[in-house]
Amino acid sequence: MATKQRGRPRSFDRETALEQAIRTFWENGYEATSVADLTRVMGIGAPSLYAAFGDKRKLFDEVVVRYGATHGAFGGRAFEEEPTVRAAVSRMLHEAAAEFTHPDRPRGCLVITAATNCTTPEVEETLRERRNATVAGFESRIRAAVAAGELPDHTDPVALSRFTAAVFQGMSQQARDGATRDDLEAVADLAMQAWPRQQQTSVDA
Repeated sequence: MATKQRGRPRSFDRETALEQAIRTFWENGYEATSVADLTRVMGIGAPSLYAAFGDKRKLFDEVVVRYGATHGAFGGRAFEEEPTVRAAVSRMLHEAAAEFTHPDRPRGCLVITAATNCTTPEVEETLRERRNATVAGFESRIRAAVAAGELPDHTDPVALSRFTAAVFQGMSQQARDGATRDDLEAVADLAMQAWPRQQQTSVDA
């Protein structure tokens, strides 16, 4: 009786290899990361990399998605769990201060830092679209907050969303440049001082 041949098992842990790829792209950026760099840190040969992940571009696309669902998920959680947009932004920026300076991971945000000196148009566009989607998400939540009376009527959702994104992106670069968690916490505090508050209506006795 013939014995059924089984497929040859992978000689590496795909999830572990993907995490190593995340850290490498995060630290070096897309353009400065070579296939040789990836195979070295992932502990696999180039044929295994191509078989498991496709080419460098396809691997990077998977890296960005995985990063957004893991290390970069704190912002989305803040907006899902906090009762107001102001509380969500405050939480996001303060958690960014901790995440961007975490001692066990590369500094800053991968979606921001991986675009540095990127000359591959498709990759640059993908990262730009993700950043712009974040800004659009901020704007949508701010508009809803204004309509609900959570923020003053004179609030400019476009400007406030851009301001929030600029602070977040700037904190990422500051972390790369050596800013500490305390430094970035102070930035977050100042940013929230600039955020509008709903004026309380005074009631005559």
